[in-house]
Amino acid sequence: MSSSSDPEKPHLAFLPSAGMGHLKPFCSLAAALSERGCDVSFISVQPTVSAAESCHIADFFAAFPRIRRLDFDLVAYDPSGFASTDPFFLRVEAIRGSAHLLPALLASSSPPFSALVIDIFLASTCIPIAAAIGLPSYIWFISSAAMLSLLACFPTCSPGVSDFEIPGLWRVPKASIPRALHNLSHPFTTQFVENGRILPKASGILVNTFEALEPVALAALNRGKVAPGLPPVIAIGPLQAASLGHEGSPLSWLHGQPARSVVYVCFGNRTAMSKEQIRELGVGLEKSGCRFLWVAKSKIVDREDGEVELEGLLGEGYLERVKHRGLVVKGWVDQEEILRHRAIGGFLSHCGWNSLSEAALHGVRVLGWPRGGDQRVNAEVVARSGLGIWVEWSWDGEEEVVMGEEIGERVRQLMEDDGLQASAARLGEEAVKAVAADGSSGKGLAEFIGMLKMR
Repeated sequence: MSSSSDPEKPHLAFLPSAGMGHLKPFCSLAAALSERGCDVSFISVQPTVSAAESCHIADFFAAFPRIRRLDFDLVAYDPSGFASTDPFFLRVEAIRGSAHLLPALLASSSPPFSALVIDIFLASTCIPIAAAIGLPSYIWFISSAAMLSLLACFPTCSPGVSDFEIPGLWRVPKASIPRALHNLSHPFTTQFVENGRILPKASGILVNTFEALEPVALAALNRGKVAPGLPPVIAIGPLQAASLGHEGSPLSWLHGQPARSVVYVCFGNRTAMSKEQIRELGVGLEKSGCRFLWVAKSKIVDREDGEVELEGLLGEGYLERVKHRGLVVKGWVDQEEILRHRAIGGFLSHCGWNSLSEAALHGVRVLGWPRGGDQRVNAEVVARSGLGIWVEWSWDGEEEVVMGEEIGERVRQLMEDDGLQASAARLGEEAVKAVAADGSSGKGLAEFIGMLKMR
């Protein structure tokens, strides 16, 4: 299984983990490689956790009929022994627990595979399994190169997490390290360490970033400063989302707004706020005086979120008061279509990496409000690169409510900062250059395809 029957057309298997934040970039890379002449099979784990995932998968295969669909039926998983009740983490555990079924699934496809492209959450389980059948594994790392650096050197961490110095990069304050990692016996931490340790066993690591955004981190990773023995780390971003041909009501509303006048407010597909914080955010957007498009979310899983009406979330009369300069929506939106729209002038974001890479691609300045996970590390990239600013507001597990007056003031500052807009626009120009065929990321993608053809 180490090479396909046509060496000029590598055959790749893609295996994402759970959640739209992981699914979308996997679909985008699969589509990009298919369009560049690779033979692509996409492993679809069913059923999905969220309705958004299910719809996206269906639309993806309809839009790219050349990509094969391989359904992966998981074995029954008992979540009682896992410390988290997060449905997405539980799905990751179920995939890891079913990984022994992958060889049979991969063997059923023709032509034979050239490589397996996996999510970092699955690395420690899937890389050895792929190696046992002679199949190279590549990691598609969908966070920042800075976060990859933390992952690579974290296994050397001594008991008791404190401020953490990333060799060749910068010091990460204890408050910015994902909360689960503060407990070295937590199952998530165990996985994080295992995935960090197995990085040298991968054939390569693809990262959704570009040179102008993270030059220091990329150089440190590839020069062996961060950790010894890493495989090539190849920047191929910011990868554009696979176009599935949607145009929804938010875009129709944006068409009527002045250029660069709207702040887009979205905290990702997994970030939910308390009702009190949602209302204070609404107060802040109203007090800011700015036009805004706000994707409101009160539950982690959209199948549950659909039960909550906007009027109940935001308070009686809110939608009527803001209707002339604000639009509030619930449910899934095509974020990249929104960020590329001429009316968008700023982005209040949780600093999920997909969101930040899309903002960078379209030159949209960011006000970061990290909420958990890798997001404070990513927010530091925002500040250091000139893409935006971030505020150390309430974090994962903290009960503090940020008041509307403060939110409104920060939003207004973001939208009035012409210097920041110019800096973000410059990064957008660099991003466009990077993804061109002769740009740094365009060459990185060509390098990856070349590596596959050599096997």
